[in-house]
Amino acid sequence: MKKLVLFAAMAAFAAEPFRDPAPPAVAKLEDRKPPEAKPYGNVKVHGKPKPLAAGAVAEDWVSFLGPTHNGISPETKILKTWGRDGPKLLWEMKKGTGYSSPAIKGQYLVYLHREGREEVVECLHPETGAKYWDFRYGTQFEDRYGYNNGARSSPVIDGDYVYTYGAEGKLHALKLTTGQVYWKRDIGKEFKVPQDFFGTATTPLVEGDRLILNIGAPGGPSVAAFDKKSGKMLWGTGTEWGPSYASPVPGTVHGKRRVFVFAGGESNPPTGGLYVIDPANGAIDFRYPWRSRSYESVNAASPVVAGNQVFVSASYRTGGSLLNLLPDGKHEVAWTSPEIGTHFNTAVEKDGYLYAFDGRNEPDASLVCVERKTGKVMWRWVPEWEEVLTTQDGSQRKQQLGTFRGTLLYVDGHFLCLGELGHLLWLELTPQGHKELARTWLFAARETWSLPVLSRGLLYVSQHSRDMLRNTGPRLLCYDLRAAK
Repeated sequence: MKKLVLFAAMAAFAAEPFRDPAPPAVAKLEDRKPPEAKPYGNVKVHGKPKPLAAGAVAEDWVSFLGPTHNGISPETKILKTWGRDGPKLLWEMKKGTGYSSPAIKGQYLVYLHREGREEVVECLHPETGAKYWDFRYGTQFEDRYGYNNGARSSPVIDGDYVYTYGAEGKLHALKLTTGQVYWKRDIGKEFKVPQDFFGTATTPLVEGDRLILNIGAPGGPSVAAFDKKSGKMLWGTGTEWGPSYASPVPGTVHGKRRVFVFAGGESNPPTGGLYVIDPANGAIDFRYPWRSRSYESVNAASPVVAGNQVFVSASYRTGGSLLNLLPDGKHEVAWTSPEIGTHFNTAVEKDGYLYAFDGRNEPDASLVCVERKTGKVMWRWVPEWEEVLTTQDGSQRKQQLGTFRGTLLYVDGHFLCLGELGHLLWLELTPQGHKELARTWLFAARETWSLPVLSRGLLYVSQHSRDMLRNTGPRLLCYDLRAAK
């Protein structure tokens, strides 16, 4: 543990006067009746959900990391126990490539993935999988490291708008009820952003009347805000850091609204770090460099805002850092630690403690609890167990498996954990220790990297690769987690 007390030497930086390279035209949409949801051939329905339990708190999930942008759900009366086969599967949709998760508002679920040479936005009914509409556009993106070539960013719903950001940086504003295009921009082309290691992956943030993106254009802007209804750029800011795989998050510190952007993708020498920005005008309170020294690495876990502090973390021998945010817009470093280096999974802060998966690769990943005040590691745990693997031909073998680089969602008093190979667990995590409450194996597929989505007691899980045991392809799956009472 290395404890530092450093003060920012710079005052707030005003937003640079960047010019909008290509203000979009806003379509005057024809008056179209919203289509009814119809059975969809790519969706297999297994059953109907239970009614919500009396008094249950239920929420929409309109953006990445959930309704509060921090991996914490306010929902209650969630199913905590299940049998050998896990929670009831309600429906499943065959999907194309990508690492996206859905966004949900009311009776609309929006999902972004790729089929062939097209990125596809599909709108389904969240309880039945019935389809309202889809919207398609061409893409030529190829992942140069051999991962899949689909979209990485998740849709964002705001009012009657849904925003999607494709793997090449194609940004669309669609009408939620019909899929009609309000406006569109080719951010990568307009701002001359070269393809990063793994494509465009940051999810946009809606903050008031602004849509905020970590663009990472060479020479700036690193971050830009667009009018959410017209698509015109309102401000651009930052010149030094490229686009990361982390998504911007909002927060209120000392009564002031701020946006936290953890930037830094491909650059040589490797650079990146945290911007703290006034969303009204793009002025930067401060920049905090924090990035691996490895060239082939990125910042990928979103900042965690807790009170008047913010936590950032990165893998590749980087670790975590907690900053105190001061009333004058400056900061001091509370602590840095190599003990909590998150790869792509954002830490969850609960009651003064950080819970996260530390580790770069599958074998070296572990779940860690860190005291926020001091950076002290309370415990470290490698969740693993012996699994009996049964293949399609009926043969069996035993293998030691675990969560590896899992993701965490705090809901209804406990942590829901999705493991990297498709295991779903309920965990009781406190500063005093850890306990597994329930576990099931949803599917045996690698690259299960997207945080599960919970809305109105239903859980949505993205399977991104082929099931190694059952040979089922990538799917979006909906499970019933509504408690009986």
